[in-house]
Amino acid sequence: MVSIALDSGGADAAGPWIDRAKTTHPALIDESHVLDELLGVVNVPTGIWVDERGVIVRPPEPAFPWRPRAPSEELLAALPAITAEQLREAQKIRIDPDRYTAALRDWVAHGARSRYALSPDEVLARSRPRDMDHSRAAACFELAQHLQRAGNGEDAVSWFRQAHALAPENWTYKRQAWSLADPLQGPTNAYDSDWLEEVRRIGAENYYPPLEL
Repeated sequence: MVSIALDSGGADAAGPWIDRAKTTHPALIDESHVLDELLGVVNVPTGIWVDERGVIVRPPEPAFPWRPRAPSEELLAALPAITAEQLREAQKIRIDPDRYTAALRDWVAHGARSRYALSPDEVLARSRPRDMDHSRAAACFELAQHLQRAGNGEDAVSWFRQAHALAPENWTYKRQAWSLADPLQGPTNAYDSDWLEEVRRIGAENYYPPLEL
């Protein structure tokens, strides 16, 4: 098991979450979002199964290990209003942790004999194609990150916006940009929408694609 945080803020942004989780497995941080560019990750948490030969046997898919506990009204009342509304909306998101973890354990136990391990042809069929718009989106996102790291955050915004327009289904692009403008991913003048508005627009039940096991 290896976990990889996708965050251009690096250890300052992702490190406290890793420390709080007290992980016993390797926990890496991908500041440049190389993983999503190479493998087509568009949201988190996402799981990718790789066998002992280094062959992908399941491409990126929603990977919840458990169902998050519903926040209490007492907790919600103590949070910023935008965070409380985000948590309420997140409770409506469709996830399937029981089926996913059962499939994962089956693969760990049976390897290539597991019915959940896909053939190379099946992996390719499920993988996202990279057309010109998605290639341009990746380039825009990479340029935006470069400008952000160089201290030119205002110049980065227009490139983040172009990445969002070219790949609207890519939540990693959106969430990274929103969090740089506002750590709570709330409304700002930099972008036309925010996490809560976007989730309500598409419907929380559509935030992740259905798990195809």
